[in-house]
Amino acid sequence: MTEILTPRLLLRRWHDDDIAFMAEINADPQVMRWIGDGSVRDFDSTAEAVERWEEEWDEEGFGLFAVELLASGELAGFVGLSVPEFLPEVLPAVEIGWRLGRQFWGQGYASEAACAVLEFALRDRGLDRVISIARVGNDASENVMRKLGMLPERETTHPVYGFPLRVHAIDLTEFS
Repeated sequence: MTEILTPRLLLRRWHDDDIAFMAEINADPQVMRWIGDGSVRDFDSTAEAVERWEEEWDEEGFGLFAVELLASGELAGFVGLSVPEFLPEVLPAVEIGWRLGRQFWGQGYASEAACAVLEFALRDRGLDRVISIARVGNDASENVMRKLGMLPERETTHPVYGFPLRVHAIDLTEFS
């Protein structure tokens, strides 16, 4: 079982009892406003998503980590790696992404977890490049990307929803 410890977080594979907590995060319109078409997700769609994330772990050897606060054991959301199949123009690529509950925003958790995931991508999975994709205007996510040392690479349009996207990238051989 793949786990990463940071000073304040445990990044781990998913448990069945995580689904209800992740469903609460996915049901928050403020959290979901930058994801896909901005729709909230219910328990069943969250359960399906967690199942797909776990399948990606089995197929790719990486995936989205459940992020647990060490101090309280609370599930804060996810941070991890995935293949951005929704945007074929960037393939082959591996994307780092995150989604945290609103009560966990602004505390550095996304940056802390994402930094650990980039190190995992380089050292454990041998990846030399990772991208991150944000809807233009999602300043909070782009701030995390900058903190990670990622640089804007291109702007494009979401192939389904038509809104502008910005793709950031980092060469992990230069990641410190």
